Amino acid sequence: MTGVDLGLEARRALVTGGSRGIGRAIALHLARAGADVCIGYRTREEDARAVVARARTVGSRANALRADLSDPDAAAALVIGAVEALGGLDIFVANAGVWPPAAVQLAELDDARWRSTLSINLDGLFWTTRAAARVIADAGRIVLIGSTAGQRGEAGHADYAASKAALGGLVKSLAIELAPRAVTVNCVAPGWVDTEMCEEPFAAGGRERIEAGIPLGRVACPDDIAGPALFLCSALARHVTGTTLSVNGGAVL
Repeated sequence: MTGVDLGLEARRALVTGGSRGIGRAIALHLARAGADVCIGYRTREEDARAVVARARTVGSRANALRADLSDPDAAAALVIGAVEALGGLDIFVANAGVWPPAAVQLAELDDARWRSTLSINLDGLFWTTRAAARVIADAGRIVLIGSTAGQRGEAGHADYAASKAALGGLVKSLAIELAPRAVTVNCVAPGWVDTEMCEEPFAAGGRERIEAGIPLGRVACPDDIAGPALFLCSALARHVTGTTLSVNGGAVL
């Protein structure tokens, strides 16, 4: 019995926010499937080096590049740097993002936090995705990491929800634009995931309360999100484009 061919051998991938959490899991899934992987990171150099070392153990030509995605020039330079390091680009996963843990009602939300959240989650994603769209090879894959907050909203986090809701329209628009080149564009929208970003809401019984509202009864781990993302990057998903794949244990239907 032979295994399923994902068509990822020697494919060249860039994953932003790849030093930890969901981005780390996606980068390592791609590496194990045979892809050469470049990860973007902002401050976690030691973590980024650890991901690269792990990816290289399975034969991936992995490397890491530092970039502040709130700077349009740095965001574009990250994509160019990945192309130079890998010799081209077949897969782009836009995962970098922030979730300010403090809940603030919209009426009290100040301009600084609004702009800060959107500068990373939307502007940075726009700048990197635009650069990737210019250089990605025919039959390439673009996957944006969204959130259930963009589907149902999130009280106290309107800035985050708005930044993630915008991805739905961006994905549909870009999918049509790149379809003549057989490039697919999709979004993965996770619910609650066991990552460092969620430590605060999980504390003091918060995790148990959250899990009580998830039909499958558990918070996802990063690999639960990386699997669906890997599928969308693979040859198996060649006829899937312009869609959002929800991965939330049934919490948002």
